[in-house]
Amino acid sequence: MTIRTFKAVLAGSAMLALGLGANTAQAATATANAKASILKAITFTKNTDVDFGTVVSGAAAATVGLSNAGVVTCGTGLVCAGTAAVGQFAISGTTGQVVLISTTNASLTGPGAAMGAVLATSVTSLTLTGVAATDVFKVAGTLTVGAAQVEGVYSGAFTVTANYQ
Repeated sequence: MTIRTFKAVLAGSAMLALGLGANTAQAATATANAKASILKAITFTKNTDVDFGTVVSGAAAATVGLSNAGVVTCGTGLVCAGTAAVGQFAISGTTGQVVLISTTNASLTGPGAAMGAVLATSVTSLTLTGVAATDVFKVAGTLTVGAAQVEGVYSGAFTVTANYQ
């Protein structure tokens, strides 16, 4: 093959490639929007701790109940006295949004064996109003006191969680 023939073949191949490229399928495009809704971070203010009051232990294990209304129910063999208090929390976030609320249980430790407290919130969901007096919930529960529980002060932490629905 001579150089002229090679140039002609090369030029023809280039024309063929350009011609085929013009007839290939065209790419399709579309446009869309991206968006985000930003909510305020949820915050808590603890107004009151959970306090089962003063309990005189008995010969057998028993429970002390604390209702969301603050009523104490003392189990058989126990004597309940003193002032009990329901835990109360104020919650804030984006007004109009629903939050789901939960709590963990607590283990109260002190000079004797630990005592378990099964805790629950007064509501499991709440629509935020933006009004501090309305956006509150309570935590109450049941404390299991051991037989002849050693005297002293017992305490333990629990965690309250809220998430936007």
